[in-house]
Amino acid sequence: MSVVWRLALRDLRGGLVGLRLLAICLFLGVAAIAGVGSLSSAIVGELRSQGRVILGGDLSVSLSQRQATPDERAAIARLGRVSESAAMRAMASRSDGAEAVLAELKAVDAAYPLYGTLTVAPGAIVARPGGGRVLIAPALAERLRVRVGDPIRVGEAMLTVGGIIAQEPDRVGEGFSLGPAVLVDMAGLRATQLVQPGSLYRWRYRVALPAGRDAVAVGKALDRAHPDAGWRVQDSSNSAPGTQRFIERIGQFLALVGLTALLIAGIGVGNGVGAYLDGKRAGIATLKTLGASSATIFRIYLIQIGLVSAAAVLLALVVGACVPSLVVAFAGDALPVAPGFAVQGKALTLAAVYGLLIAFAFALAPLARARAVGAASLFRGGVEPRRRPPWWAVAAILLAIGGVAAIAVASAREPIFAAGFLGGAGALLLILAVLGIAVRAMAARLPRSRRPLLRLAIANLHAPAAQTDRLVVALGLGLSLFATLAVIQTNLNAQIRSTVPAKAPGFFMLDIPSADLDRFRTVVARAAPDSALTLVPSLRGPVVAVKGVRVADMKAVPEGAWILRGDRGLTFAQGLPAGNRITEGQWWPVGYAGPPLVSMDAEAGRLLGLKIGDAITVSALGVEVPATIASFRDINWDSLGFNFVMIFSPGTFDGAPFNYMATLSLPPAREAAVNRAVTAAFPSVSLIRVKDVIDTVGTLLGQLATAVAAASGVAIAAGIAVLVGAIAASRAARVYDALLLKMLGARRAQVLAVQAIEYAILAAVVSLIALAVGTGAGWYVVVRVFRLEWAPDWGVVLATLGSGVVLILGIGLVGAWPALAARPARALREM
Repeated sequence: MSVVWRLALRDLRGGLVGLRLLAICLFLGVAAIAGVGSLSSAIVGELRSQGRVILGGDLSVSLSQRQATPDERAAIARLGRVSESAAMRAMASRSDGAEAVLAELKAVDAAYPLYGTLTVAPGAIVARPGGGRVLIAPALAERLRVRVGDPIRVGEAMLTVGGIIAQEPDRVGEGFSLGPAVLVDMAGLRATQLVQPGSLYRWRYRVALPAGRDAVAVGKALDRAHPDAGWRVQDSSNSAPGTQRFIERIGQFLALVGLTALLIAGIGVGNGVGAYLDGKRAGIATLKTLGASSATIFRIYLIQIGLVSAAAVLLALVVGACVPSLVVAFAGDALPVAPGFAVQGKALTLAAVYGLLIAFAFALAPLARARAVGAASLFRGGVEPRRRPPWWAVAAILLAIGGVAAIAVASAREPIFAAGFLGGAGALLLILAVLGIAVRAMAARLPRSRRPLLRLAIANLHAPAAQTDRLVVALGLGLSLFATLAVIQTNLNAQIRSTVPAKAPGFFMLDIPSADLDRFRTVVARAAPDSALTLVPSLRGPVVAVKGVRVADMKAVPEGAWILRGDRGLTFAQGLPAGNRITEGQWWPVGYAGPPLVSMDAEAGRLLGLKIGDAITVSALGVEVPATIASFRDINWDSLGFNFVMIFSPGTFDGAPFNYMATLSLPPAREAAVNRAVTAAFPSVSLIRVKDVIDTVGTLLGQLATAVAAASGVAIAAGIAVLVGAIAASRAARVYDALLLKMLGARRAQVLAVQAIEYAILAAVVSLIALAVGTGAGWYVVVRVFRLEWAPDWGVVLATLGSGVVLILGIGLVGAWPALAARPARALREM
């Protein structure tokens, strides 16, 4: 082995010209996986390390629409230091009423925050809310056009802006918000008079435990001691579960896209290694004539390829480790938290293992071919057909690729999704491989054209050294990803721009006092006579038991059972709402006054394994209400009305205070008048402008699309690297063809035209395949998964594919330059 190592290292001193493609392809694929994995792990790690700050304590106990009873409050107080807060949506307006904006109102006590620091921007009058002074987010100051010292109105209270919030330590833990923050003290909250029976608010108790106490164990013990409280207990190890799930799922998806790009890069690895070994034929033949065995040859070049692969992987890991810091520097505002620099060992190790396994899998076939042939065959290898790799090489390749898939599935957050994604990607690769072989075979069987340039271009597609089939796979997969993304994104954009606004009401309105419904209708009718108002009763509360089993006692919550997480919107109705269809069971009869019944969303019922007659229990204002499932419904969620997962029979919540919520459809020109009129007459009513929500969702989808496009871009880059490698590998043959054409009188323009036609045909074929794949995959996601209307923007989709055609053609023509520049006399002397 010492001789083998010495020969391998000595041969590498001659340069890495032939192995550059191997290094580039591995670097691209591994850097993508390492970068995505590092960013996802860094964000999740930061959420966990800052858990106490984000949650606001070691433990958080939250209640919907009520405060803790004295006994409950005493039990919480015995655990440690307690900070009390309340949160709700409210309208904040200028003192003159000229402008009103939906805000997230949070009232805090003197102990807030238990962890972290509340900071204000320079120029503040106060450092924390109190004495009629509030702190507001910069976005609210900008929208209301107010400064420090100016008055604003929240509910029934006129308050003074005491400062602009620079950092609110527990903002991420508050979850998704529809408006900028307003911080008040408890006296300020009482002055607003917004907390009324039936109002939608959350009361939260945060606890700083004594040193050494286990927050998870304390939380479980508190739940067991108060099984009927209907509260939600969180510990600092899971301070922002929704954010963490989202980051982990997006990270998983992007990592799988990166793994797909690495598979494309593997084609380039195989091409690069094959071209490198072809260039070493003379050296291999010399070693064999001197007595080197096939095993020695195999080991020499395996060591070389292993060293180059390790160097490329190491450099990719360094870049991947720096990705979180780069994202924070350039797009930190889009992240829930800004992670500091830390080496994410697990993510980097996975990326390295993937890269080395892919390098081994795709380099093994050309290594095996070089090992199997004899010295004499190597000397005349230029005229010999390529041999198929032996069975042991095929088995090792399949084992390596299977290992990559197994590791990806085993390490995924959702193994079934990962297996499905990889299965789909594998099926697509197989389809593209078959299409690539078919394209090559069709080119060979086409009638000979009378146009010599076209005939030569078609011949190049099926020549012995042509790599048409591999290029169809590599370029086709990258372009298919981009085409799919373009189809999905343009559909979503169309929904956001036209379809959704056409269906959506102008406002959602919350906390409408049930005692003032008639006056509310009158105010709305005066401000917008041509509007359509729909009112529904509204409460909030969690699901506390399913089929007699308490949620707190469930060992494992079913995957996707979001209905069991946090509070749910609760309502009751006499008749079946519009946009709902009974799929099983029956709706209760008109005038029903029997025991509580509930109609469930069919999908939620399926996830929980429910059937007609099963029991489900919810907690409303601290009172547990059991109900029997009477029916399951199919809900038309894109109607953008009030769609409730659970609708109860009339009389279920008799005696419980509740308010109403409403949708209001009206001409856009009437929105400002309604906003002013309702805010002035009903300070407790929150108006959510649907256009603002749509814009927020559009921004989030745009950021997500950018992330997916970046990951897909690596697949395109890997495909381009494969194309460049194919051009480099066929350079000698193309120079030879160009010389023959020139000797027969062809001009440079004609030689260039042959190359242009060849790559134009290839680009057109690849683009058509990508269009078909992208359209099919996009249709499935849009129609079957998102259940939206099919309305892609074909102009954008075709422009995306057109850019791919131009790129392929441009690279092909640039690669043709050596053939154009070759002089016949000099080139013939060197051949």
